[in-house]
Amino acid sequence: MTRYIIRRLLQAVPLVFIISIVLFVLMQNMGDPLATMGGRTITRSAERERLARQLGLDKPIMVQYLYWLVGNDWTKVDLDGDGVPETPGRRRGILRGDLGMSIVNRGKTVVEVIWERLPNTLLLMLTSEAVIIIGALILGIYSALRQYSVLDNLTTTLTFVFYSLPVFYFALLSMYIFSINFKRWGLPYLPTVGMFDPQVGRTPGQVILHMILPVMTLSFGYFAAYSRYIRSTMLEVMSQDYIRTAKAKGLPYRDVVLVHALKNASLPIVTVVGLDLPFLLGGAVVTERIFAWPGMGRLFLDHLTRADTPVVMGILMMTVVAVVLFTLITDITYAWLDPRIRYT
Repeated sequence: MTRYIIRRLLQAVPLVFIISIVLFVLMQNMGDPLATMGGRTITRSAERERLARQLGLDKPIMVQYLYWLVGNDWTKVDLDGDGVPETPGRRRGILRGDLGMSIVNRGKTVVEVIWERLPNTLLLMLTSEAVIIIGALILGIYSALRQYSVLDNLTTTLTFVFYSLPVFYFALLSMYIFSINFKRWGLPYLPTVGMFDPQVGRTPGQVILHMILPVMTLSFGYFAAYSRYIRSTMLEVMSQDYIRTAKAKGLPYRDVVLVHALKNASLPIVTVVGLDLPFLLGGAVVTERIFAWPGMGRLFLDHLTRADTPVVMGILMMTVVAVVLFTLITDITYAWLDPRIRYT
C-alpha cells in the first residue's frame, strides 16, 4: 500500500503541472486585469503601460507562467500612482508556497483573500454534505428494505422531480415560499441573504438561521442522487448468497443490514462522495451568488469577471490538488471496506 501511495503521488505531479498550464493559458484569454484594479477604472495608456510593466503582464504568456510558477524579481507595484508601492518586489512562486498578490484587492496576498472566504464555504458545504449523506443513507436503506412500498414509490417520484430541478429555480422557489410568503402569512420566515443580520451580529443562532435555505438548495439535488445510489446498491447486495446465509445463521436483522450489507454496498457511494468532496473547497457559485453567501464560489465568480489571475488560479489549483488527494483517499478507503481489494 505504501508503494502504491508513493507511486500515485509521483504520477500526480506531471498531471497537476499540465493542468496548471492549461488553466493559466485559459485565464489569459478571460479578460483584461488592468481594466479595473482596486475598484477603479484605468483608461490612460501611460498608466496601463506602467502597471503592465510592473506586474510583468507585458511579457509573453509562457514567461508569465514561469514567473507564476517559480517566482521572479520585479519592480514594486504602485497601483494608485501615489509613489507608495502596495505589493512587494519579490515573488517566490507557487512551487514555494507563494500564490502571489491579488490584482483586484489592493495590497492583499492571494492566501489572505482566499482565507477570508474559505471558512465560510467550509461551514456551508460541510453542513450540506453531512445532511446529504445522513439523509440519503436513511432514505436509501429504508427504500431498499421496503421495496415498492408506498413510501418507496413516493420517494422515488420526489427524488426524480428534485433531481430534475435546476439549482437556481429551487433556490428562488425556496426564497419565495419560506421567506416572502411566510412573512406575508405572518409566520416565522427565513432570511435570504448574507450570513447574519448586521443589526444582531454574527451569533451562532444567526448563522444557523441564514444557512437553512442555502443548505436546502445545495442538498436537494445530491440528496436525490445519493439516495438512489444507496437504494440500488443495497437491493443488489441484499440479494446475495452471503446475506441469506447471515440471515439463516440467526444473526440480528440490524447487524445483517448495517454490518454485512451496508459495508459492501458502500463502495459506489464512496466513489461518488470522494469525487464530490474536493469541490467543497471551491464553493457553490450559483447558490452563494443567489443567497449572497460570502464564500469561495462567490469569490471565484467576482474575481473571474475581473480577470484577477492570481486569485482565480489559486482557487483552481487548490481544487485540483484536492481532487488528486481525495481520489487517493477514496482508493485507500476501498481497501479498508473490501479486504479483497489489494493494490500492488
